[in-house]
This record gives sequence, C-alpha cells and structure tokens, in this order.
Amino acid sequence: MAIVNPYGAERRQTLDRRSRTSRVATHHALTVIDWIAMTLLIVGGINWGLVGLFNIDLVAELFGVMSPAARIIYVLVGLSALYSIFTATKMAGRSSL
Repeated sequence: MAIVNPYGAERRQTLDRRSRTSRVATHHALTVIDWIAMTLLIVGGINWGLVGLFNIDLVAELFGVMSPAARIIYVLVGLSALYSIFTATKMAGRSSL
C-alpha cells in the first residue's frame, strides 16, 4: 500500500547553505585602491577624448608638456589601467563559480 501525503504538497525546497555563502563571498565593495584606479581611468579617458576631439591635452595644459608632474599622472593612469585588467580578471574568475 502506498503512503499518501495528507497535505497535498511535496517536500519543501530549502536553500543550500554552501551556495548561499559562496554568493555572499563573491560580492565585495570597492576598496580605496579601486576608487583611485577608477578615478584615474576616468581622468585618462576624458583626456584622450579631448585629444581626439579637439587636439587639447588637458594634463599637458595644466601641468606643462611632459613636465615631471604630467609624466607622473600619465604613469599613474597607465598603472591604474593595468590594475583594472587584474581586477577584471579576478571578477571574471569569481563569476564562473
């Protein structure tokens, strides 16, 4: 004789705790370094947009053509781009879990 479920409902589905904690662990807020890198990338993007559209190098206008300050800004923008590549590959690796 078969046993019938008197409530008419199948077994309830429960969340797997392991999958829930892994989703929480993959979500991180931006760090200070992330914000600095993003700000420098925005500055670099705006500068290149001005160079392309109007032939105006804003960094060179503000700090002098290839002055030490302008060179430092160019290097920092480049380093922030490299850091963003590293961060993007880390984020892509986490989302595939």
